[in-house]
Amino acid sequence: MEDADLPPRFLQFVNIREHCSYVHQQEPEIATEKAIELIKAGIARAKVLEDIPTKTVPVTKAALVVGGGIAGLTASVDLANEGFKVYLVEKKSTTGGRMAQLDRTFPTDDCSI
Repeated sequence: MEDADLPPRFLQFVNIREHCSYVHQQEPEIATEKAIELIKAGIARAKVLEDIPTKTVPVTKAALVVGGGIAGLTASVDLANEGFKVYLVEKKSTTGGRMAQLDRTFPTDDCSI
């Protein structure tokens, strides 16, 4: 796209292999007809594509994680390990979510409550 001096948003991709070749392996005529129709649709869409200017904005490396269950805690730790400042919000007074209620099922003596 750069060599043609066109914006990258002018690219219209038509996936012939996934949508035609693989699904119609036993019917090559149908695959060819479908490929032609997909290409026609791609060309029609490409004719109306418009360039959208790129805007650069400052970004703060921070994240808000809602919910202190196992998913929220895992996401918070992963984000923090990537250098993000993490704000974890939990509506209850303790973290752990449903996992904290399973202390009798999975006794590990490290309950969050």
